[in-house]
Amino acid sequence: MREENDSLGKMQLPDDAVYGIHSIRSLDNFPITGERINLHLVKAYLFVKSAAAATNYKTGLLSKEKYPHISKAIDLLIDETDKTISKESFSIFEKIIVDPYQGGAGTSLNMNINEVIANTALKLAGKNFGQYNFIHPIDDVNLSQSTNDTYTTALKIASIFLLRELTESFAYLQEALQKKESEFSGVIKLGRTQLQDAVAITLGQEFGAYSQAVARDRWRLYNGEERLRSVNMGGTAIGNSVAASKDYTLSVNNELKRITGLPIAKAEDLIDATQNLDVFVEVHGLVKAGACSVIKICNDLRLLSSGPHGGIGEIILPAMQAGSSIMPGKVNPVILENAVQVGEMVKGHDAVISNLVSAGNLELNAFTPLIAHLFLKSLEMLRDSLHNLADKCIAGIKANTERCKSNLINSSAVAASLINIFGYDAVAKIVKEADEKNTSFIELLKSRKLLNEKELYNLIAREMGVGDAKRS
Repeated sequence: MREENDSLGKMQLPDDAVYGIHSIRSLDNFPITGERINLHLVKAYLFVKSAAAATNYKTGLLSKEKYPHISKAIDLLIDETDKTISKESFSIFEKIIVDPYQGGAGTSLNMNINEVIANTALKLAGKNFGQYNFIHPIDDVNLSQSTNDTYTTALKIASIFLLRELTESFAYLQEALQKKESEFSGVIKLGRTQLQDAVAITLGQEFGAYSQAVARDRWRLYNGEERLRSVNMGGTAIGNSVAASKDYTLSVNNELKRITGLPIAKAEDLIDATQNLDVFVEVHGLVKAGACSVIKICNDLRLLSSGPHGGIGEIILPAMQAGSSIMPGKVNPVILENAVQVGEMVKGHDAVISNLVSAGNLELNAFTPLIAHLFLKSLEMLRDSLHNLADKCIAGIKANTERCKSNLINSSAVAASLINIFGYDAVAKIVKEADEKNTSFIELLKSRKLLNEKELYNLIAREMGVGDAKRS
């Protein structure tokens, strides 16, 4: 065991613990939820530490003796985090041990990372863990920094990378929907408004509308990245750069830009950027809008596939798993249900993020850890859900052309297509009589020798400009 000290006293740690006393105190203070710090936030935080160390070295604040070990340690930890992201290894979780639901505005995570970097650097230098007289977690690794500028900066970096991935997921879903738009372009079916029969539409047009909605979400998110590029790095505790040299403050963001490859820029007002997190409400609102589009599309597809014999049944979903432990042969729209639940989670996160951003006080928002955790969680959950939705549901949807035709020609909603032929009043009387006699509109047309099924269907097809309408 080794002994470490802080302003509150002493603690014993295992000799091989890469973390330190501040990490242990956090672990003791906050209930363990079983969730982990988002790996993209960990990686982004390491980028921030790398930029700070390089800038401190270039401005003469960090010695030539210490910098190479710190820089190499950060590179190793970034590589280790990447391997955890790709599920090759989970060793980083033996080092980053603090819970995401923590008090202190993120100080626990910052200190955990500082300690892990310091001890990894000490090992590279041939020292023992905890020999902070050579490389210190705060004096050296956290030099010229505060949790209050590093945490928010790391969050924005992680958010940009994940936002790009989410944008690509929307593009992926859009492409899947566009393929169905083309595939179903000749399938004429009944449209519906207020869940009641309406005029004819093609199944392809319905999927085309879905793809347009998703395209808007994709574009919104693409533009939303710009809102995250302004960072408060160099502002330290409250944005007025206390304990950071002018040279450091002017240079660190350029170093961060070089390391991340992102168009990072120093905020015009570091105090504002430190205390006000409204940008996360704004950008997450765009994410929520995307989730709302997905929920609407999924619920539409659930309705269109309902039954299949006692419902609408106009599309056939891929069968993914048995749907009941008591009803043989039942298959549920599980992929759609999963996507709806993910979307609802994103909507819930949006409410919490909005509340916490408005709950910040004076020069700092103490609730940044939960804002960060839910924000990044939304991006990841929705990203993965869209790929799953496209691959396991949209790509395998088939049109039930027979049901589409049957629902269409048996509905009096198609009467609108006959107005120019028979006149409004005459058609209205036929619709009313069909309702009174509880018979289908087409049966009444046939009995009066006005039109049969084929003639009515072809008339609707010509009116809609569908020359190659798929027929049973």
